Amino acid sequence: MAEHYDIAVLGAGPGGYVAALKAAQMGAKVAIVEKHHFGGTCLNYGCIPSKALLASAEMLYKIHDCKSLEITVDGKVSFDWDKIQKRKNKVLTKLRGGIKGLLTARKVKQYAGKAVLDGVGKVNVIGEKGTESFTAEKIILAVGSTPARIPGWPTKPDLVCTSDEALHWKELPKKLLIVGGGVIGCEFACMMHEYGVEVTIVELMDSLLPEMERSLGETLGDVFRKRGMKIYTGVKVESLTEDKGGIKAVLSGDEKLEVHKVLVATGRRPATGEIGLETIGLEAERGFIKVNDKMETAVKGYYCIGDANGRCLLAHAASAQGEVAVENALGHDKAQTRPIPGAVYTFPEIASVGLTTKQAKERNIPIAVGEFPIGYLGKAMAVGEEFGFVRVIRSLEDDTLLGVHMIGHNATEIIESAAAMLTLKAKASELGEMIFAHPTISEAVKEAAEDSFEKALHMPPRKITTLVADSNKVG
Repeated sequence: MAEHYDIAVLGAGPGGYVAALKAAQMGAKVAIVEKHHFGGTCLNYGCIPSKALLASAEMLYKIHDCKSLEITVDGKVSFDWDKIQKRKNKVLTKLRGGIKGLLTARKVKQYAGKAVLDGVGKVNVIGEKGTESFTAEKIILAVGSTPARIPGWPTKPDLVCTSDEALHWKELPKKLLIVGGGVIGCEFACMMHEYGVEVTIVELMDSLLPEMERSLGETLGDVFRKRGMKIYTGVKVESLTEDKGGIKAVLSGDEKLEVHKVLVATGRRPATGEIGLETIGLEAERGFIKVNDKMETAVKGYYCIGDANGRCLLAHAASAQGEVAVENALGHDKAQTRPIPGAVYTFPEIASVGLTTKQAKERNIPIAVGEFPIGYLGKAMAVGEEFGFVRVIRSLEDDTLLGVHMIGHNATEIIESAAAMLTLKAKASELGEMIFAHPTISEAVKEAAEDSFEKALHMPPRKITTLVADSNKVG
């Protein structure tokens, strides 16, 4: 007879493996299925390998910029791409083993192969040695997403690729075109430039990082241009054609580019097409599986977390959703409504949580905006990290903290102070009254909150920047 489990998790990415661990911790009999490597896209083709490559790139950047701290590096500064790749692979191997070890320690049954639903409660696992089947009381779909590709463009991965291939390049191109100026595109641009690659970014929207606070993308675009990268915004790639071992791109306005490789970074698509949703009567919208705040789907006993539900395509969002799904699957009552911070690991770093000014305006919320330059801080001057700013958005009606956005040194770590306050539904005045350690870069968060009331002590007095939507305010 087929093995029966309390909970089965399909996919072992940051959502799936966390869900499996949580379920086992709560006493459930758990199975998890993974067709590739444990850790999913994040560990193998996204978050972790990109940060490993960015770490070496940032070290190169700091060495080249060390004169600002009166440090002289004699001789030639170089890098070994092959060894950098090997170091990255070593990190991935260690983390994969760590996840498997955690699952084993909690007695989670691990299946290797492609999971396909086969009627209510039944799962087939198609592996190298054939097909195994099992049943489960509750099933959590954590099947993730794949990089979007553009129909009609060349398909040779050594010429036109996605982040899946680019993070594991054996050789670097001399000229690289990045199509898409979102998080992935900007991180690759920042990284590749330090490795001596001539980088061009083409973004269809009118600024980089179009989903974030506008000033963050505009500021990063200025930084990239000063470093010598070519940045096109509000421009479309009309066509790509293979040409003499490289790629010829035609942009809107008939401008032509010739490059050695193209990285397509235009988003991701849910990997739900071949998992047997039709066998349980579950429909997807544009590939995404709709869920409520409890991660419940339209079919009882089935939950969907992470990229596949389309709510927030971030690894930490998937992990949080995984825990929520398990709580509900085991009879508890929990919803995921907490704010989710976003991070961009360029240098300077970028981080954001809560509403942007654009989103507040769309919701007719009258707001006040406070902003504090990081360069005003003693710590920033002392360590030579004066670039950037923090922006705080609050409601004019009731002082509610709505959003915090920043660009600068260690922004991805500092944003958690704002995320915590937003989770607690704090007032902006409470953020301004917090005591931050001195000297730190994080003091800019406090100062920006105070500036939204025109009370920042470490900048000259100025009028509050307000954006009032209209008379039909929505609190």
